[in-house]
Amino acid sequence: MLESNKPMSSIGFKLMKFMFKVRDLLGPRLDVLKEAEIESGFSVVDFGCGPGGYIIPLVELVGPSGEIHALDIHPLAIQEVKRIAARKGIGNIETIQSDCSTGLSDNGVDTVLLYDVFHDLARPDDVLRELHRILKPGGTLSFSDHHMKEEEVLARVTGSGLFKFVRKGKKTYSFAKAD
Repeated sequence: MLESNKPMSSIGFKLMKFMFKVRDLLGPRLDVLKEAEIESGFSVVDFGCGPGGYIIPLVELVGPSGEIHALDIHPLAIQEVKRIAARKGIGNIETIQSDCSTGLSDNGVDTVLLYDVFHDLARPDDVLRELHRILKPGGTLSFSDHHMKEEEVLARVTGSGLFKFVRKGKKTYSFAKAD
């Protein structure tokens, strides 16, 4: 989780990991991801991937020809995603330890997941610029943050002028590049 450019404590991370396991039992992550309309062969960035709760469902959606880029500021998050990939024999996952910069090429990503992290970002406008840069024309920014009200989500994401609102699902908001 990205918070003021500093990762949370190891104990905090382990508690978050446990809470996410409970969350995933109550509401499977695949149900959330379906709203992002991810297809086989897609390149997806899970920005603020945490302990990797979306990784296995993403692998199912993108298939062996797709790419998953799991980004987080916390080294334990990166280690956990690498552990999941190694244990499951998944070769199309790249981990990125960062608070903003992805290092990915311009216009190369089909979908960006920005789930439950925006409220904690130290530099949200920089993150939105980076996500706009890497997202393909016609790509989707799938956004969810239960710490924010709908009006705030729409204002913060579209207020930059980089994204336009496309639709609201049951659990996510979809945005496209405003070019």
